[in-house]
Amino acid sequence: MTGIRCMLMRGGTSKGAFFVAADLPSSTDERDALLLEIMGSPDDRQIDGIGGAHPLTSKVAVVRPSDRGDVDVDYRFLQVSVDEALVSDRQNCGNMLAGVGPFALERGMVSASGDSATVRIYMENTGSIAVARFPVRNGELRSFGSTSIDGVPGTAAAIALDFDDIAGGSCGALLPTGNAVDTIDGVAVTLIDNGMAVVVMLADDLGIAGSESPADLEANAELRGRLESIRLQAGHLMNLGDVAETTVPKLTMVSAPSAGGDISTRTFIPHRCHETIGVFGAVSVATAALLPGSPGASVLRSGAGTNGFVVCEHPTGSFTATLDIDLSGSLPRLRGAGIVRTARTLMDGTVYPRS
Repeated sequence: MTGIRCMLMRGGTSKGAFFVAADLPSSTDERDALLLEIMGSPDDRQIDGIGGAHPLTSKVAVVRPSDRGDVDVDYRFLQVSVDEALVSDRQNCGNMLAGVGPFALERGMVSASGDSATVRIYMENTGSIAVARFPVRNGELRSFGSTSIDGVPGTAAAIALDFDDIAGGSCGALLPTGNAVDTIDGVAVTLIDNGMAVVVMLADDLGIAGSESPADLEANAELRGRLESIRLQAGHLMNLGDVAETTVPKLTMVSAPSAGGDISTRTFIPHRCHETIGVFGAVSVATAALLPGSPGASVLRSGAGTNGFVVCEHPTGSFTATLDIDLSGSLPRLRGAGIVRTARTLMDGTVYPRS
């Protein structure tokens, strides 16, 4: 049997397969066909592959030593659909990004000394750069620590991620229409791309409270139909074109916080309701909420963001986005963003595709 070297990792609140680029076919079509076999798609249970039957556990990171002079490695994120024969690179994933630095160290693409490692990562999906910092011991990865993140049991070592120039990576601008507020199907929306293309709207405008469980929201056929109509129209407005067969933009409905955070969120990605909120999704939503007159601003906790932090509540906890944004001009200017995640190696070995 011919297998392929693979590391299964949890990155943030996601889980997926990490590959060295040279171990996969160079042809995009051949690569995607292979990954569908490896993950077991299309099949609701992904029973004949290593996927976890959910978009959050059907992800792939492809990493290579970089030829660029300003970074260490290149990272391409691939979302493997569960029930469709679709592999998409139209968006980034900040959760899987948390595992890229540790994976690069484990595969010998980078080295470390002392008690910490710094890995500069070029994110191929959006053409932007992230800097990962995480602890090591004697040059080897140290995964255990005291940092906890909502949506993940237990604790692990902190992985700090700082982002350079992530605004407009997919849509060409932070606000692709130039507006903080647009209207689609009678619903006020903010179309934003601060690392992830997201449509932000008020839960109340969609006829929900914003406190419902993901299962209840997924069972709401009328809501899902309205959201998909908005998403398809937003795709064209956000310079993404026809998004019927893609996984972007994401859709986030916001409401007033109820658990000590700054804003409450319910996110579709795009057809399943997220149990948490994605890294770049949270950064984009937090940025949208800081825009005067936007839907998010109307439910943001008073005074939120003045300390550089916006806490986004989600169904299983909260996520804190760090933002440095200049709102003094006619359009907002993002100076920097960052987050803290954790990651853990779950398995390292050989994966065997069907054929």
